[in-house]
Amino acid sequence: MKPKFRLFQRASRVFYLEDTVTRAQESLKTKNPVIAKRLWHAKNEAYIQPTINLQIARAYLCATDPALKQRTWRHALDTIIETKRGPTKRRWETAGKDKAFDGIRDCILIETQAEQLIAVLKVGTVSTNVHLRKLHNFCLAMNWIPWPIIPKRQWPPVIFKEKRGISIEEHRLIVAAEHNLEKKAFYELAWNLGAAQGDLAALRAEDIDWDDRIIAFCRKKTSTPSLIRFGNEIEAILTRLPSHGFLFPHLQSISEMRRARRMAWERITPPLTESTGNGTGMKPVGGFQTHLPP
Repeated sequence: MKPKFRLFQRASRVFYLEDTVTRAQESLKTKNPVIAKRLWHAKNEAYIQPTINLQIARAYLCATDPALKQRTWRHALDTIIETKRGPTKRRWETAGKDKAFDGIRDCILIETQAEQLIAVLKVGTVSTNVHLRKLHNFCLAMNWIPWPIIPKRQWPPVIFKEKRGISIEEHRLIVAAEHNLEKKAFYELAWNLGAAQGDLAALRAEDIDWDDRIIAFCRKKTSTPSLIRFGNEIEAILTRLPSHGFLFPHLQSISEMRRARRMAWERITPPLTESTGNGTGMKPVGGFQTHLPP
């Protein structure tokens, strides 16, 4: 292996070291050739030993997993996406396109340094932090990295924007501003049932037990059954909806993301702003949450 440092003596008879890669020079502050050679050997040894240790460790690891020296973060992302289903898979596909990952996408997993992951977190968003942490833990669980690159306690905390639920007054303004009858009923039922918009859009008339006044459905996210008993207010909404098939035929036919965009929240923002008197122009996001301004 080529020495990392080169020893030379200047006209002043003082010995210096020069980095053969960066060409940076450092004075050994001695004119004694014996001491200078000992310091020179020590500096080279300090550089060589960790490299040798890493090569030995890599040789042992590659003996059990030959792909270890070729597996990159791109491969890890592709693999974790393959393990997901439905909306979760779509979220991971979107996260995988994050440009912040470009800094490590083609880096070998076992050669990645903590500084590289921190650099990704600095240029990324909250989503980058969440998904990189999960991806890192996935690689650990798969034994693709022998130890944590960033210790658990050293990961930057995930800080979400403040959220709140809308008020009854805001809900009434949303319903009053909506002229599409299907969307109006959707808003009213969502308020009364508290269901996720994906679950609500998939409701069918057959999910309603009129005798026992119960709505039954399975949550898409968890696949757990949900039984909700309803009263007169919800009954009045349900009677305006189809008596067979999907309760919201159009809303269930479009994708979750497109459905959220087509709820036309922007159009109802002015009434909400006027009613609350805050002048911030904030708007509901998703089903029934609003991001508060900083």
